[in-house]
Amino acid sequence: MKKTLTTIIAAVIFITSCSAFAADSSNPIKKFDSTSIIGIYLESAAMGNPSLNKYIFADDFEYRNTANNNSFGKKEYMKFLKQGAGAKFDCTTGYEILDQSGQTCVAKATLTFPDFVRVDYITLSRGEEGWKVSKIVTTYP
Repeated sequence: MKKTLTTIIAAVIFITSCSAFAADSSNPIKKFDSTSIIGIYLESAAMGNPSLNKYIFADDFEYRNTANNNSFGKKEYMKFLKQGAGAKFDCTTGYEILDQSGQTCVAKATLTFPDFVRVDYITLSRGEEGWKVSKIVTTYP
């Protein structure tokens, strides 16, 4: 009886200690500013590093390409970026904040390739989970 009680107590202590050290699934970029989120997006789009994509895109995210009028939601665009994981484009990147007031930010990201230029207009919104990319419109001027 004493051995059974000791085993049960040991099991309870083991279970509670394991749950206390369980991995935290909180957003690691929650406290990042808007410029950091834009940098993470450019790293994913141009450098093939989609590791933080699940945190930077809003649930109602929309991607629009003006060259062919394609439009995609969060799931499709994240799948596209994941397929390009590890692929590094031969381009230089840069961005500028066009407007930021309150909980909204609009930025212009430029990817300059040897033969053409791609411009992404990025809209970000700030909520409880920090800054999120809510819309990207791609143009080829």
